Order: sequence, then structure tokens, then C-alpha cells
Amino acid sequence: MALTERQRVRRARIAAHASWANTADRQGRTAPATSAFLARFEKQVDPLGVLEPEIRTQMAVHARRAYMLQLAEKSAKARARRSADG
Repeated sequence: MALTERQRVRRARIAAHASWANTADRQGRTAPATSAFLARFEKQVDPLGVLEPEIRTQMAVHARRAYMLQLAEKSAKARARRSADG
């Protein structure tokens, strides 16, 4: 029997919550992804790799924050459009 979209979403949410409920070290679990995400911004702010590591990391953290704020702004605009549409 094929699941509907709503059933698949609900099962996925249940599985995600069950998985996190069994994870004691949340930071350890997400550390590889967090490092990879920050590395993206390190390459953006220092493509040639010439900066001191501490400076590059500091700049990358700011670039990541700017990116997240841009995403938040886009999200707010989309919500406002949806709200205005109906």
C-alpha cells in the first residue's frame, strides 16, 4: 500500500524525533555537518587560504551569520506574501 504525502511526512517527523530522543551528544552528532558548513564560508572569505586561521574563522562566522540573516529575510518576505494572498 502506497503512503500519501501527508503520511510520509508524519512518519518522517516521528522517525526524526525518535532519532533525536536517542541522541545524547547532539553537538557530536552534528559536528561534521557544522564543520563542513563553516568550511564553505572559510573558502568564500579566503579563497586563496592566505589568512591566519583565527582571522579566517572569525570572518567565516560573520559570513555565515550574514547568510542566515539573508535566509530569514527571504523567509519573512515569503510569509508576508502568503499572508497577503489569503
